Amino acid sequence: MLRAESGRGGLVELKVTRWKRYGHDRWYANLPDGTAVGWADVRTGDITVLVAEYRDDVIAVLTHHLRNNPEPVLPQRAPEAEARPMLPPLTPADDLSTNRPGESLRDLLDKSGPGLIERVVSRLLRRPTAWDGWRKGLEGEKRVGAELDRLARCGWRVLHSIPLANNVDVDHLLIGPGGVFSINTKYHHNKVVWVGNDAVKVNHGKPAPYARKSRAEAKRVVRVLEHYCGFPVPVDPVLVFVGVADLKVVATQLSVRVYQERQVAALAPLSGVLTAGQVEQVYSVARHRQAWSKA
Repeated sequence: MLRAESGRGGLVELKVTRWKRYGHDRWYANLPDGTAVGWADVRTGDITVLVAEYRDDVIAVLTHHLRNNPEPVLPQRAPEAEARPMLPPLTPADDLSTNRPGESLRDLLDKSGPGLIERVVSRLLRRPTAWDGWRKGLEGEKRVGAELDRLARCGWRVLHSIPLANNVDVDHLLIGPGGVFSINTKYHHNKVVWVGNDAVKVNHGKPAPYARKSRAEAKRVVRVLEHYCGFPVPVDPVLVFVGVADLKVVATQLSVRVYQERQVAALAPLSGVLTAGQVEQVYSVARHRQAWSKA
């Protein structure tokens, strides 16, 4: 571990972890939140800096680890036995890039939405239904999806409504030079949202597990992408609140990014995490429906 002066005027600890998979053997230098800022190849000694801001510190801490661990640990099996798993050829039926924002919710409304009489009765009785929640969720995903689609001109790839096992989905997946972002959309029209370290309250109500579920979702995405890509794929969870009257983020150790829908443009300039080739490789896996069938 190395405690170093960051470009923001504070001290940051770089934690080093070893990663061995698919015939690779590397030391990774990570920020306290787990973000990789550089790595070293144990066999060749080559060091790759992922975030320029920490260049000198990355080189120092990884050089230290390479010197103190000069003998690489040989894999237990031949590299051939650890060959990266392959997906079948992509077909139109399996191509998720054609999904519109809220595709899963559209299907729910089409298949089990209320008829005219049910809608009238529900409105007269002012009785909320599951369909109301689906419609609001769809509106939120459409609005966030439109904002994310604008990032394509900045070199980002966007996927919507990625189906996972157990009838759940990832609202949006953003893939680009700044890494991968698993985005969860929450529509709360004209409500006040308060975000703490591990709790979210809407209109001062009971804590909602939004942050915990977003982190769990990001971990599922990591497992799928690394399984097929053969290299570490950092995935950051993101919560986007739509239509809120006020959003207050008071957390000091929150590991989930929090935005309103128009603020997702802040992700556009991020870079230094994935190369152009890695972006395309991750995207080719992420857009394949069969990659997620058991996620």
